[in-house]
Amino acid sequence: MAHTTDQTVLKHIEELVGEEKTLYHKGEISDAEKTRLAAINVELDRYWDLLRQRRALREFGKNPDDAEVRPARTVENYSG
Repeated sequence: MAHTTDQTVLKHIEELVGEEKTLYHKGEISDAEKTRLAAINVELDRYWDLLRQRRALREFGKNPDDAEVRPARTVENYSG
């Protein structure tokens, strides 16, 4: 991803959600598509986390560009 802004993060989230909806609306999906859905869900978690980081940094007067996409393992271990 080039320079990251809240808008680019949101655009990526929207693209992932669109792909997810397309797969779910197919009805029966292949194993490869199930694997892709799982990957989409992890990536969505990571990018929502990135957006929350950016907003928190901004709220506390820090540079939102210091936020980074964290590893899936880190994000997946949050209880939400």
